[in-house]
Amino acid sequence: MMTKRGLFITFEGIDGCGKTTQMNLLAQYLKNQGAEVLITREPGAKGLGEKIREILLHYDGEVSSKAESFLFLADRAQHIDKIVNPAIEQGKFVLCDRHTDSTIAYQGYGRGVDKEQLKFLNNLATGDRKPDLTFVFDIDIETSMSRVGKEKDRMESSGIEFFEKVRQGYLEIAKLEPNRVKVIDASQTIEEISHRVTDLLKKKEI
Repeated sequence: MMTKRGLFITFEGIDGCGKTTQMNLLAQYLKNQGAEVLITREPGAKGLGEKIREILLHYDGEVSSKAESFLFLADRAQHIDKIVNPAIEQGKFVLCDRHTDSTIAYQGYGRGVDKEQLKFLNNLATGDRKPDLTFVFDIDIETSMSRVGKEKDRMESSGIEFFEKVRQGYLEIAKLEPNRVKVIDASQTIEEISHRVTDLLKKKEI
């Protein structure tokens, strides 16, 4: 196995980028290598997070940008303390569908909430824990919209201009933290993307 200690790996990108598919494929690869794997997500990890996710994605009233950010952060604090940290301490690979970078990309770049404040609050919510490795699956907005389809939740209904800001936000995050954040062209086939993910994990010195 590549490591004897637990690792925290996150999967990011705009809606419809294929990150969840790739997360599941990596989980299977790691299990085949003999690793213990925990698959989780933000928002909406098991327990309290499921209640918060329901509000974030399906509440039909107006939600302020700051309130939205704090809901994500509350979910994150619970998730890190009760699910992620214990699993890592047990030596597991924790694969997470969205994490802190989503808050910076969606609420910071997308909604215009102060990014430095969000970074401070993210650190507060996570106890300064950062992912060991983050994959950003990059696709154009047109492809994203076509994959999501007509049935959209509250976040998915934010519009093309919003998602372009989010996409550029992810690319900027990757430029700022190139050792942790790896951008992958998500227009390739599922198999090609999966091979790229496993190659990057093998090359990562953790």
